[in-house]
Amino acid sequence: MEFLNISAVILTMSAAFSYINQKYLKLPVTIGLVIITIVFSLFCMIFEKTGLNTGLGELVANIDFNETLLVGMLSFLLFAGALHVNLEDLAHRWVEITIFATIGVVASTFITGTLLYYALGLFHVDPGYIYCLIFGALISPTDPVAVLGILKKAGAKKEIETVIAGESLFNDGIGVVVFMILVSFLNPGSENVFKEGLVLFSTEAFGGVILGLLTGFLAYYMLFRIDDYKVEVLITLALVTGGYALALKLHTSGPIAIVTAGLLIGNHGRMFAMSEKTRKSLDDFWKLVDEILNAALFVLIGLEVIVISINPKFMGMGFICVPLVLIVRFICIGTPVSLLRKVRNLSKGMTRIMTWGGLRGGISVALALSLPAGEQRELILSMTYVVVVFSLVFQGLSIKALVRKIENR
Repeated sequence: MEFLNISAVILTMSAAFSYINQKYLKLPVTIGLVIITIVFSLFCMIFEKTGLNTGLGELVANIDFNETLLVGMLSFLLFAGALHVNLEDLAHRWVEITIFATIGVVASTFITGTLLYYALGLFHVDPGYIYCLIFGALISPTDPVAVLGILKKAGAKKEIETVIAGESLFNDGIGVVVFMILVSFLNPGSENVFKEGLVLFSTEAFGGVILGLLTGFLAYYMLFRIDDYKVEVLITLALVTGGYALALKLHTSGPIAIVTAGLLIGNHGRMFAMSEKTRKSLDDFWKLVDEILNAALFVLIGLEVIVISINPKFMGMGFICVPLVLIVRFICIGTPVSLLRKVRNLSKGMTRIMTWGGLRGGISVALALSLPAGEQRELILSMTYVVVVFSLVFQGLSIKALVRKIENR
């Protein structure tokens, strides 16, 4: 009954707030939902202070955001995103995507963590270097859910759109793995945590790719052998749910496995194993799933303001993190872009567009919420929330203008 109540409230709010946004605000859906939900949540918090029990705080406290997103919703959202990414376009830009999604994430983790450690020290805040690195790991990946929807309407060149889409689909999986390794340092359990971390990284990342290929080819074979759109849609559902569950069971990266399988089905599967009717039915189904879960996710992000400790000092640290994260993103994108320009043809303005278009979303919040309770968790959660909301609202609303300005030069 609790699950039903939570689902009913979230879906009702998603529908109501989507209507308000579409009718009056006319903002991009993700941005509009976050803004409306945060405003609604703040009003509810004010009412709670005056003694009026809205029940919203209790409801949000019962939502396991980390479990809901990383286990319940992420696989569907990643598959829906990967399904419509052209593999040939990715292949043309595999060098950039690989560097940004792997080396870029790791470099960003350590640069962000190190700069944050010294920045917090200026304000006599010392969560410990390892917690600063953990913040770097969870804030470095761009969120594919946030990026893909907004970027399509920004009018960026196909090349830049492909690189950002490819990076965002893969770097969250890498970011989660790096985050898990760093969290393991909090309770080492053995003398050689670094070695175990490398093994974990290899198992999660490469294991995820292999599992994605195996499950994707199995689904592809089944799709190829039949021609019934209802059954074929069901096969893709089984691929997403079963593949992700299997990845968790085998301790490989579920996000990487699902993205790999989604790219396979969205390209080879769509071309060789589906009739035109199946393609249309599959696209319509996953587009609907994507939009519904997107709405629910960004309502959840807005509601999470209720569970954050409104500590003025912690929130202030969050506003310090905003320029810090953007500067590190600029360095980690700009450096490889400058080097790659010598051997590859890259669009003008790529560094600026990818820096400002590197939106953060639900994955960062979910990882912050998964940390063990304590003052360090509250600090990291507050900083994460400020960076995420800033990126979604301010960067999300202005990326289109930036793209147009660069393209018109």
